[in-house]
Amino acid sequence: MGGSRLTMTLWMLSSILILLTLSITLCSGAILDNVADLNKLNLKFDFIVVGGEARLITSRTMLIYLSSRGTAGAVVANRLSENPDNSVLVLEAGVSNADVLDIIVPFFAPRATPNTAVDWNYSTTAQVGLGGRSIAYPRGFVLGGSSSVNYLAYTRGSKEDYDRWARVTGDEGWSWNRLIPYMRRNERFTPPNTTGEFNPAVHGFNGINTVSLQGFPTLIDSRVIETTTELAEFPFNLDMNSGFQLGIGWEQQTVKNGSRSSSATSYLAPEFVARPNLHVLLHARVTRVLESNSNTFRTVEFVQDLAGAKFTLSARKELILSAGSIGTPNILLHSGIGNSSTLSALGIKPTHNLPSVGQNLTDHSLIFLSFLVNSTGTWEDAERNATLAAEQLAQWTTLRTGPLIDPPTSQLGWFRIPDNSSIFEQFPDPAAGPNTAHYELIFASGLFGVPPPTGNFISIVPAVVSPASRGSLTLQSNDSLSAPLIDPNLLGSENFVISPFGVNSTDSDDELDEFIRENGGSVYHPSGTAKMSPKGANWGVVDPDLRVKGLDGLRVVDLSVAPFIPAAHTQFAAYMIGERASDLIKEAWG
Repeated sequence: MGGSRLTMTLWMLSSILILLTLSITLCSGAILDNVADLNKLNLKFDFIVVGGEARLITSRTMLIYLSSRGTAGAVVANRLSENPDNSVLVLEAGVSNADVLDIIVPFFAPRATPNTAVDWNYSTTAQVGLGGRSIAYPRGFVLGGSSSVNYLAYTRGSKEDYDRWARVTGDEGWSWNRLIPYMRRNERFTPPNTTGEFNPAVHGFNGINTVSLQGFPTLIDSRVIETTTELAEFPFNLDMNSGFQLGIGWEQQTVKNGSRSSSATSYLAPEFVARPNLHVLLHARVTRVLESNSNTFRTVEFVQDLAGAKFTLSARKELILSAGSIGTPNILLHSGIGNSSTLSALGIKPTHNLPSVGQNLTDHSLIFLSFLVNSTGTWEDAERNATLAAEQLAQWTTLRTGPLIDPPTSQLGWFRIPDNSSIFEQFPDPAAGPNTAHYELIFASGLFGVPPPTGNFISIVPAVVSPASRGSLTLQSNDSLSAPLIDPNLLGSENFVISPFGVNSTDSDDELDEFIRENGGSVYHPSGTAKMSPKGANWGVVDPDLRVKGLDGLRVVDLSVAPFIPAAHTQFAAYMIGERASDLIKEAWG
């Protein structure tokens, strides 16, 4: 009974402290809930026309559409509103990120999705490579998009990843060396007082988005790092974000003072949203972009109630889609921008023939593997002990210390299969170059998922980061509010190769294949569905300046423009796209 009272007391204390803390630190500026709120502000727009069921709002300069995959869009909104002559409106389909504990506490990241109020709650089509299984496909339905619900890993990939972008698009501006200034502009690296190592020469310390190292030690830290001194095939890498990624090193993470640093808390932080020329409208689910005049798309259609009225807003200069690799092609297709024949068959009037829209969907595959260990101190202890869990939460709430200040993963490794592997006799190397990883190992001091009643575990999660398979996003109907058909084609290529962790060394190849297909999944890094191609090319969706091919007034700024997925956790790439796009837009308008 005493223990129960203590548990209840600690939970009550934690809840009170959390509410007090959040009310102080997460206040927001001009973040609005509905169009009526926007009108009440009496904003200095050139034209505001209200009539019937819709409202037409023409801004003085710039309208940004930021969907709930808003990592890159938040960057653009921030950078454009640096100029007080630019009036910027952000439309967010989802909810506010404020006060959502599973978003704010880094260790609670796995609780944020799937099947929650901050998730779009998508699922894939039946995946042939997964034995016909359909799996959940989380995307953040919240301000900050998937940067608000991811596992906080901050990895750049290899120099070769971005040099390949430059080569494929014919634009050196997308090369690694040309992106370095944007890396520093984005990053505010804050080393914690721990043993984690990094190379300060390759980081930025005065940017907006906070990046740090692990702040609380875990059971496996020394063991993983010691492995790099004992096994030549697993070398130590001081800083995997230097452009050379191969080897094992300390994970860098988007954490600030023990809390998540997302695009919502960084680029749309209160001091930026307080700018008189920057406003954010929540619950604004965009359904289509509309043609203002011939080949010009500067008007956006949206709803705030799935059964309610449709509203339209127009921009004087540009409409920018930052809806992510799922949302952006979905909106374009419902707008009649895509494969005209396919759209006509669905009853959608074609407005611009771009067959590449929704194609080239690329993702990273993984498989969760856990191992029983002869120890205590892994995170299962708190998952089985409510009192300990309450103590950890109280410590995080009051001091921003303890095990909850870090995401679940602590070290990462990046590796290649041997160059003489037989697979390369049949297929070309899908990696960007000889110093780019084929697969990643993710290390964690615990078991992902619901633990059994007893035992302590560690996890080593292999992920394919240079996939050869490609999928697609298509429409299931002409209903613009229906979910799209998402087919990442996971494990759809023979180039999928991982080490046989968690299975018997005597298992046959067929048995390994069956194990992988029954247990494999996604890292949820969809990319490439509106990919860049050279200016004037008759394939692709956007030019290297991210303008939609053949159209005026419409630009795409998110991971859908990536011609190849980087061998990395993809939030960094989204930030880079947003930073460079901001300069491209500024240059276009003087």
